[in-house]
Amino acid sequence: MSASRRVGMLAALVVLVAIAALAVAPQLFATHDPLQTDVRATLLPPSAEHFFGTDQSGRDVYSRVVYGTGRSVGIGVLATALAFAVGLTVGALSGVAPRVVDAVAMRATDILLAFPEFLIALVVVAVLGPGPVNVAIAVTLAAVPIYIRLARVQTRSLRLAEHVEAARILGVSAPLAFTRHVVPGVVGALSVLATIGIGSSILAAAGLSFLGLGPTEPSPEWGLMLAGGRNVIGQAWWVSAFPGAAITLTVIAATIVGRVLRARAEGRTR
Repeated sequence: MSASRRVGMLAALVVLVAIAALAVAPQLFATHDPLQTDVRATLLPPSAEHFFGTDQSGRDVYSRVVYGTGRSVGIGVLATALAFAVGLTVGALSGVAPRVVDAVAMRATDILLAFPEFLIALVVVAVLGPGPVNVAIAVTLAAVPIYIRLARVQTRSLRLAEHVEAARILGVSAPLAFTRHVVPGVVGALSVLATIGIGSSILAAAGLSFLGLGPTEPSPEWGLMLAGGRNVIGQAWWVSAFPGAAITLTVIAATIVGRVLRARAEGRTR
């Protein structure tokens, strides 16, 4: 790895560690109650008292960004974890299933892959209704086809590997050989994809919240905060700028780490 990539990877890891700390213990970093309003302090610019300024209700934007980390990142992580689990299960079973079952599963996956992920998530949450849980379900259903496809490809490749054939020759049963020698390899491949997918899921969840389909006021959530400041962006740019920067920084950091891990995995494979 080059020096520049090493520096980028280190910076991305530092950002992700900081994001994790904010998500787990926001009370240690926030300076104000994220829900407390003050009509006398509306739209104040960034200052020593309010690091990121205040919004239309006089709420501290910095504290709302801090508390919004757990909600925004949590939805993305939950959706990625669910997509990982569903993709692993369906893709691995499809990889060892009879040809007819495999064909049906893959055609359904191909249909979903033909549409943009955000469009699928938008349709699903429009049917289920707004709310953080429904947003997580929508983002999961939008992301799961790529996990199914990768799990199926990895399963079909690993089941024919030499070490799996050797285990079968030594008398290991097919289910045990599959669980012990195939599934771990599939999990490893999906883990790299999930690292990149977390950023995409966070971005999709924030986009749905921006459209008013996620958490509702006064919940501190990055996409919702971004939408709340769009009408005053000319007067108070900080209301939208800081939650937007939080989304961008988190997605970039997760993507950098995911791409580095993918490059290393591909190098080991070669």
